Amino acid sequence: MWLFLSGDAMSFGTLLAGYAIMRASSTNWPNPSEALGISLTAFMTFLLICSSLSMVKALDAIKHGEKDKFKKFMLMTIGGGIIFVSLQAYEWNHLIHGANLGLTENPFGAPLFGTTFYVITGFHGLHVTGGVIYLTYVLVAAGKRGYSTDCFNLVENVGLYWHFVDLVWILVFTFLYLL
Repeated sequence: MWLFLSGDAMSFGTLLAGYAIMRASSTNWPNPSEALGISLTAFMTFLLICSSLSMVKALDAIKHGEKDKFKKFMLMTIGGGIIFVSLQAYEWNHLIHGANLGLTENPFGAPLFGTTFYVITGFHGLHVTGGVIYLTYVLVAAGKRGYSTDCFNLVENVGLYWHFVDLVWILVFTFLYLL
């Protein structure tokens, strides 16, 4: 898992570095907080942070053999991921149809603004979707194994992935929405 996350970190790092270079070299880059708004995305960020906490609680529960708590916290983590992706779809729909922010055409005059926004947030959204699938798989697999402490490594690996996805979102939120 650590090897995979290292490679994934390089992918996100490259995307964010490319974004920074394009933004720094543009003379007409819009203010992201004005162009995108941050209220919804700030809530989405809070939601992912809370889902990291529920993932920690799920890992602790399986470590101590508390199957009901494990299931509850895993379902909370999965639910947080599903809500996040749903809100991202809502945000994209609003930006595309309400604010006319397309991949290359937008009211701000910076053609790569929309492109970089959708590529980076879309790449992250795919990771969250994959994480929800992975979390669901681990929940089912742990159930087949009787929710025993033998599942600890399986749960720990999905937890590492989920925390990585959350950490990356904090970076994406900071770079794309706040700076």
